[in-house]
Parts: sequence; C-alpha cells; structure tokens
Amino acid sequence: MQIGALGDIHGAFDTVDDLMKRHADVPLWVSVGDVASNAGEYFTPLAPLYWIKGNNEDFDVIAAALAGRPPAPTLHYLANGGPHQVGPWRVAALGGTFAPSWYHSPAAALPPSKGRKTTAALKLGKSRDDKRRHFVRDEVVVCKGLRNIDLFLTHEAPRPFYPAGRRIDSGKTVINEALTAMRPRLHLFGHHHEFTDTVRQGIRSIGLDVVTRSYLVIDAETLKCERLDT
Repeated sequence: MQIGALGDIHGAFDTVDDLMKRHADVPLWVSVGDVASNAGEYFTPLAPLYWIKGNNEDFDVIAAALAGRPPAPTLHYLANGGPHQVGPWRVAALGGTFAPSWYHSPAAALPPSKGRKTTAALKLGKSRDDKRRHFVRDEVVVCKGLRNIDLFLTHEAPRPFYPAGRRIDSGKTVINEALTAMRPRLHLFGHHHEFTDTVRQGIRSIGLDVVTRSYLVIDAETLKCERLDT
C-alpha cells in the first residue's frame, strides 16, 4: 500500500485531482497545510485527503471542521496534537505557524480574523489577520508526549532551514524539540515551497514543494519515499 503526500496546495485543486487520477491505486493522501485558495475556497478531493492547517486558510472553515462539519466528505482535518489514525499510520499534527507573542496563549484565546476583505493579489492569511493561524505551547506539549508515531506533520520547518539559500534561519526550535521528544518514523513539513530531504534530531525530515511542482508517494509499511514531478 502507498500513501501520497502533498505540500502546500494554495487552491491548486485541479492539480490535486489530476494527481489522484494518476495514482488511482493510492487510497489516501496527506497534506502539510495551506489547502485553501486565496479566496478561502476548499474542494472535494477525489480520494480522502488528511490535512493540517497552514497559515493561509479560512479559519472559520477549520473551526467548523473541529465542530464536526468538514468542508467536504473526503477532506479530513487533523487537529494539532493526536494521535490520529490515518490508514495504517499513527499521525501527530502541528499545523500553523510560530508567533512568539501568541505562543503562550490558549488555542481557544487566539482571536479570529478582523474580517478584512481578501483580494486576488494578496494571500488569504495576510489579507485577513487571523491569529488562529498559529500553534501554541499547549499543543506542542501534547505532541512532545506522543509515542509510537509513524508520521509527524508540521507546517513550519525545523532548524536550521535557509529557504532559497538565504542567510536567515527560518526554522523553529520547537519543531526540533518535538522531534527529539516524539521520535516519529518520518517528519514532513511545508510552508517554504522548497523540497529538502535531511535528518533532524536523528529523524528523516522532508520539506515538501508546492503541489504544482512535486509530491511524494510513500510506502505505508517501510516509509520509503519517492519524489515525483507534478
């Protein structure tokens, strides 16, 4: 059995459908977040797709999913923490981005969007200043306490991470700390739209490209990963 893994989608729904048609034998897929289009739209995937939140989402849609009202029957939201059962895997999730000023807040206290209208030229998360796009310390603590995890999905990268060769480290220490405590078999992340394949804290850690460029097909038992061009 194989499972597909997608990077940031950003509304490229036709691309995802094409991949699912191409791999009709793959029964389910996972995504590291940023599924929504810039207008906040979601879709009905052809195969089950399990996703964590990115920073460019409609967080009212995510709140509804947490309340048992998913945006589509084949679109399964994984709340931060876990463990979640995804096919044969035990999965941990830490979606969203790190913000020091909000990190010690309860997740329920993160304020929603101020309701500013989105535009086609501006990403959803930037046009609507919704603090629910972040993860918080309590969620990290839950992740650190999990054991026997096959796959850890995060939106943020671990350290060090220098996207596009820039000198500023964009990785987040808390991701490394969670990897050290949890010891998952595999870690996948997104956000930076750049493919990387490294070992962090002794764990294979793969950064996924945007879905319009490449994706992974993973052996469900061995976790052997094959990167394919879209």
